[in-house]
Amino acid sequence: MLRSSRIPTAAVAGLSLVGGFAVADLTGARALGGVVLAAGGLWCVVRSRAAGWWRLLLVVLLALALFVASHVLGRVLGAWPAVLLAGALLAAGTHAVVDRRSRAAGADGAPTSGFVRSEKLLLGERGSTDD
Repeated sequence: MLRSSRIPTAAVAGLSLVGGFAVADLTGARALGGVVLAAGGLWCVVRSRAAGWWRLLLVVLLALALFVASHVLGRVLGAWPAVLLAGALLAAGTHAVVDRRSRAAGADGAPTSGFVRSEKLLLGERGSTDD
């Protein structure tokens, strides 16, 4: 059996959006698709709570924005292409905000020295890189 710690949050986030749509489309029950989407979202939040509340809030807001965007884009691209695009963007965003951050931590949960240096460079912080 696969341990949940090995399943990337980004994969579950993106697939929840696509899977929720697939269930709603195949069954004709939009509420059932919403249950799939909500269950996947809840799993992601619980699984990634150590990432910090602001990272989780950012991913949840991204998911909501992409959910709405998929409906708008569905009129232009078609339903499935819009949902697949939204799912891929959600997975990429979740990876960037939650999963990549998690891999940058050591076994004790503290950021690795390489990650700290990279984060300082990205944020424009000055200081020694001799951690």
